[in-house]
Amino acid sequence: MDDVDAVVVGAGPNGLVAANLLADAGWEVLVLEAAPEPGGAVRTAELTAPGFRNDLFSAFYPLGAASPVLAGLDLARHGLRWRHAPEVLAHVLPDDRAVLLSRDVDRTAASVESFGTGDGAVWQAQYALWQRVRDHLLEALLRPFPPVRAGAGLAGALGSADLLRLARAAVQPVRAFGGERFTGAGGPLLLAGNAMHTDLGPDDAGGAAFGWLLSMLGQDVGFPVPEGGAGELTGALVRRLRGRVECGRPVGRVVVANGRALGVRDAAGGFVRARKAVLADVPAPALYLDLVGPAHLPARLVADLARVHWDDATVKVDWALSGPIPWTAAQARGAGTVHLGGDLNGLSATRAEIAAGKLPRTPFLLLGQMTTADPTRSPEGTESAWAYTHVPRGEKWSADRVRRRADRVEQLVEQHAPGFRALITGRVVQGPAELESRNQSLVGGSVNNGTAALHQQLVFRPVPGLGRADTPVDRLFLAGAAAHPGGGVHGAAGANAARAALARNGLAGDAYRLAVRGLHHLLYR
Repeated sequence: MDDVDAVVVGAGPNGLVAANLLADAGWEVLVLEAAPEPGGAVRTAELTAPGFRNDLFSAFYPLGAASPVLAGLDLARHGLRWRHAPEVLAHVLPDDRAVLLSRDVDRTAASVESFGTGDGAVWQAQYALWQRVRDHLLEALLRPFPPVRAGAGLAGALGSADLLRLARAAVQPVRAFGGERFTGAGGPLLLAGNAMHTDLGPDDAGGAAFGWLLSMLGQDVGFPVPEGGAGELTGALVRRLRGRVECGRPVGRVVVANGRALGVRDAAGGFVRARKAVLADVPAPALYLDLVGPAHLPARLVADLARVHWDDATVKVDWALSGPIPWTAAQARGAGTVHLGGDLNGLSATRAEIAAGKLPRTPFLLLGQMTTADPTRSPEGTESAWAYTHVPRGEKWSADRVRRRADRVEQLVEQHAPGFRALITGRVVQGPAELESRNQSLVGGSVNNGTAALHQQLVFRPVPGLGRADTPVDRLFLAGAAAHPGGGVHGAAGANAARAALARNGLAGDAYRLAVRGLHHLLYR
C-alpha cells in the first residue's frame, strides 16, 4: 500500500502543476496516470515519419506563455524553451487575401488597415487597452471565482464605467463587437478565427471574450511552441516535480467514507492512502460518476452532470511534408498558425451546420506549421504540419469517413497552396474515437473538456456550483479543464485545486471545510 499526503489522478498539465505546487509546500505527492506516458493532451511523438516530431494534440501555447501559474514554476530552469514562427497567425480568405497577426503591433495594424480605413488605429487602441488590463485580467480569469483582488485591480486600472464597458464587450458575439469598432473585415476576422479555437462562432454570445483574449495574447506573447515538441513542456513539469509519477497505473475508484476522500484504488485493486487530499485531473463526469459514484453525491449534482454540454468533436490530420507549404497568400508563409475556411459569414455557416448536426461543406481549419515555428521539428528543408477541424458530436465515424474528411481538409489547403498534396510524404489521421483512445479526457473528440459557452463558464463550470475546485466530497478536488477556468494549457485549474487542498489542510482547515459544506448544502439540498 502506498501512503502519501496527496494523490493526483492524471498526469496532464493541470495534474502536474497541482503536484508541483503541493510538493513545493512540502507534501509527499504521487501522480497516477493511466496512459503509458505523462502529458495528457501535451505530448509529442514521431507520428508521421522518422525525424518528424508531431504534437499529438495541442501545439501552440499563448496562454501558457502568459500564465502567471507557469511563470511561477520557472520551467526554463528545467529545460523549457519557447520558440516562435516569424509571424503569429494568418487568416486566409477564399480569394487568397489574408490578414496577419504579428508580434509587431505596427505590422498587425497595417494588415488590418488594408481592409478598412482607420482600422489599424482601432487595433492599436485595443492593444493599448490590453496592456492596461493584462495582469489584472489574467489573474481574474485564472483564479477561482469570484476574483475579488483581481477585480479590484481591474476597477482601479479602468474605473467602474469602463469596467462595465469591458464586461459588455466580453459577452458580445464577435460580429457585434467587431461591427461596433472596425469598418473592414480584417480585424473581425482575426477575432472570429481565434474565437473558433473554442466552439463559439461569430454570432455566439461570449465569443468576443475568447477572440479578443487570444488575439491580444498573440499580439503580446505570440503563439509560442516548446522547442522539440509539446512534450517538452510536460518533460519540464515532470523534471521539476519533487514527487513520483507512475504511468500505466489507471485509477479505478476514489475511496470515500463518511463524506471524505481517503485515497484511491488502482485498476489492479491496489490502495493508495491520501492523508490530506485527492486531486483529479479528469473530466467531471468521469470523476463523479465513475470514480466516486452517485451513492456518495447529492442527487441534484448527479442530475446536473447529465446536462454537461461538451464542445464539438474533432478530426485532426498530421503531415510530414517534403517542403514548406506553398501558400498563394504571402502572409501565410511565415505564420506558425493559419486559419482557413471562409469570411465572417462562412465561419457563421460552419457553426450553424455543426449546431444542426451537419458536416460543414467548407470546414474551418486551424493549421499549424511547426517547423516554421521550431526548426527542430523536422529535417532541414521539410515541414511538420497539422490541421484540425470541428465536426458534430455523436456521429458515427468509420475509418473511411474520417479519411474522407481528411481528404476534404487537404483539398481546402490545396486550393490556397497549389502543390501542397505533392509534398506529403506521411499522413496520420485521428477522428473523435482515435483522439479519445489516445487521451481519455478528450471525450468524443472534444478538446476543451466542455463548451466555452456562457452557460458553462465561471460558476456554471462544469455544473452550477462555486466556480472552484472543491467538491461535495471533503478533501477531493477537481483539478482539470472541466473546472473553472476551463480549457487551454495554462495550469490554472491544477493550481486552483492545489491551493484549495492547502487551504483545507491549513490552520483554518475546519472553518474552510464547514464553509464549503454549507455552500454545497445550499446548492444541492
